[in-house]
Amino acid sequence: MCARCIPTRATRSSTISSVTDLRTTEPAPTLAPERAGAPCEPVLNPLQDHDISARALGKSFGKTQIFSEVSFRLARGEAVALVGANGTGKSTLLRCLLGLIPMDHGTVELLGQDISQLSTQELRRMRASTGLVAQKHNLVPRLSVLSNVIHGLLGQFSGPRYWSQSFAPQDAREAAMAALDKVGLAHLALRRADRLSGGQSQRVAIARALVSRPRLLIADEPCASLDPSAGEDIMAMFFELVRREGMTVIFTSHHLEHALTYGDRVLGLAGGRLELDATAASLSASDLRGLYD
Repeated sequence: MCARCIPTRATRSSTISSVTDLRTTEPAPTLAPERAGAPCEPVLNPLQDHDISARALGKSFGKTQIFSEVSFRLARGEAVALVGANGTGKSTLLRCLLGLIPMDHGTVELLGQDISQLSTQELRRMRASTGLVAQKHNLVPRLSVLSNVIHGLLGQFSGPRYWSQSFAPQDAREAAMAALDKVGLAHLALRRADRLSGGQSQRVAIARALVSRPRLLIADEPCASLDPSAGEDIMAMFFELVRREGMTVIFTSHHLEHALTYGDRVLGLAGGRLELDATAASLSASDLRGLYD
């Protein structure tokens, strides 16, 4: 397909009292002049801060090439949708960005640091500034909702005190309750995770990702396991929160309307390449369907 390249720019539970409101002001979106051309190359304002900068990324598994020469940047406070057919490497790309799997070639700067130059300990500290919302909720079934949210602090604080609400410091419990309040589940803080509905479980997973107040959120098909109605509610709630907090977000979705509604920009993978980098406002669902042909 022809590439289009446009630069971008609850009522609180009584379980814990006096929880601090961590909200911040949402930044205004940044836009840049329109440009067309192919192949897609990142064209950005050099004075603009970026939380992700990917250059010429490539990844193969065995003899199977997943993608190559993928380059883009994410401006601070920007929401970017990553779309493409199954098998195009969306989830693999997200894992490469976090340093969870090695790249074959290319570089990633995450929050201003080249991840290939970081030690294991330094990379762990870097990931503590990011949050991940996955397709599967990955809650610990027998533990309480509150304990599961406290687990979101393990990237910053290790040790058994953060395994359970019973041992967690007061400030950790308060932060977890504040995160639960934001997703409307503070009243279920003491319920076991295996007694939640699918939508409730995903809200807890979002609270777990938010509790550490990350600068960057990565969401991999956050509504894939939910029915359409619950999925719409979760996406609306999720993006209301991240924009209020001013976080940078990259998310994958097969729901084209979600990509256009919640993304400031849309990146499209097809044929092992980044075939689309455009502002969401410049696109329609029919434009995106070409990525799936």
